[in-house]
Amino acid sequence: MQALILAGGKGTRLRPLTVYTPKPVVPVMNRPFLLYQIEILAKAGVTDVVLSLSYQPDKIEDLLGDGSDHGVRLTYITEPNPMGTGGAYRFAADYLTEATIVLNGDILTDLDISKLVKFHQKNGSAATLAIKQVDDPTAYGLVETNADARIVRFLEKPRSEDAQEIKVNTINAGIYVLEPSILDLIPAGETRSFEYDVFPAILEKKLPFLGFPMEKTYWRDLGNPKSYLEAHHDFIGGRISGFSIDRGETYDVATAASVDKLSVIGSGCVIKPGARIVRSTLGPGVHVDEKAVIEDSVIWGHVRISAAAEVRNAVIGRSCFIGRNATVSAGTVLGDKASVPDYSQV
Repeated sequence: MQALILAGGKGTRLRPLTVYTPKPVVPVMNRPFLLYQIEILAKAGVTDVVLSLSYQPDKIEDLLGDGSDHGVRLTYITEPNPMGTGGAYRFAADYLTEATIVLNGDILTDLDISKLVKFHQKNGSAATLAIKQVDDPTAYGLVETNADARIVRFLEKPRSEDAQEIKVNTINAGIYVLEPSILDLIPAGETRSFEYDVFPAILEKKLPFLGFPMEKTYWRDLGNPKSYLEAHHDFIGGRISGFSIDRGETYDVATAASVDKLSVIGSGCVIKPGARIVRSTLGPGVHVDEKAVIEDSVIWGHVRISAAAEVRNAVIGRSCFIGRNATVSAGTVLGDKASVPDYSQV
């Protein structure tokens, strides 16, 4: 079986972090995000992976290479223009010769892909969606299934009153198994959406269309900075596990500095005496001066945190400068190369 990762979005909701860094390779626990999707595919024995790109494709290919370092073979295709999720799937048709696992490129999950595939094959489905129960389904595609797990209704981003009428809180988790016949439902070269076009067409034609419940499985949409930060909290809090974490091999932490065991420190970091790092992730080459405090935050590479500065529950982009005695407060997100002056607060 093959896999297709839809990684062509510009990451607009994740700005300013994606101005210079394509969303598929923003660092999560100091690893390019897509490696987590590639890892769960490789664990399931899926080694033929196609990446559908559009925005800054060269940066993604330069980072991930041919996939051999990660146990897969990567093929890159670039849409001539954004074609929607369904259109991107159809555009990749020449590279897809069998049933295909399709993943939206902004989903972080530890799903056992092999269980999804077995469910799909056992039930003779034409299309299978991974579905997940959430507290508030209105930001996602709502999926209603019957007692046989067959999908009977799909409602993309419903209003609150619509969701209450259907009385389910099960959403489309952005992970599918699709038989090649689904390609025939999508005109070549046209913009199409899975949610608005392809899935309704599957229902209309009454093809076998099943929902696979993601039970006891971690799932998160990394579409915005708040969710991005919370994903790091989940890793550090042990709510997601089983993945390789890129912990730095060489860094310099002063004896009088305090770094808790949960924090992840990248290679080449320097942490001066009196500095305190708590439940945070520091990218490579971060310099933390005396008596600075970093709590519950994500600091990208090559950032300078000056003496007595405080950063709490924030995301700091690459090569930023935080001045002496400056305060970066909860919820702040700084894009690459931002500067916070001495004694200021953001």
